[in-house]
Amino acid sequence: MVNLTMKNTFNEITSHLLNDNSPSEYFNDLDKELREYPLSMIRELKNVEQSPKFHPEGNVWNHTMMVVDEAAKVKDYSNDSKVFMWAALLHDIGKPDTTKVRRGKITSYDHDIVGARLARKFLEFYTKDEDFIDTVFKMVKYHMHMLYVLKGLPFGNPARMIEETNIHDIALLCRCDRLGRIGADIEAEHKNYKEFLKVLQSP
Repeated sequence: MVNLTMKNTFNEITSHLLNDNSPSEYFNDLDKELREYPLSMIRELKNVEQSPKFHPEGNVWNHTMMVVDEAAKVKDYSNDSKVFMWAALLHDIGKPDTTKVRRGKITSYDHDIVGARLARKFLEFYTKDEDFIDTVFKMVKYHMHMLYVLKGLPFGNPARMIEETNIHDIALLCRCDRLGRIGADIEAEHKNYKEFLKVLQSP
């Protein structure tokens, strides 16, 4: 039997993600709803601080809300706007489990990998659409690859990413992630986005 409350919650969130110019306004107005599982996984982002050097906007919730609003501006350019917007909402859901202070620095190593698994768990609570869940899972899994590829870092797997995702959508998500912070250099991030796509499309 379908749980109508869960279904309605999922549909309501999806509607705001797809139709609001600034979905963050909806999420910032939520209170007791965020105390219920699995929305409590998103609420936990409010308790996770980030490096002030890279994230002067503060905690992961603030960053996520900025990313969701950036994503709302460009969702119509994505291959699947529903997948794209849910990936934007859940892209850093792995940070509560991975954020640590190491040698005086706040780090979140492997939050993309951990976050992909948690995104799957989150969405499975609401829907049985395996194609949708799997596509969001992969978007979250690879959302750090712009940094990995352009910086020549050994943490990613761009060849596998190209096989498993729509490269235009993942590049667009990466761009929104980079712009979702206070003081982001819009021109520089647009160049990074273009360069990332160029690298992925090169023979």
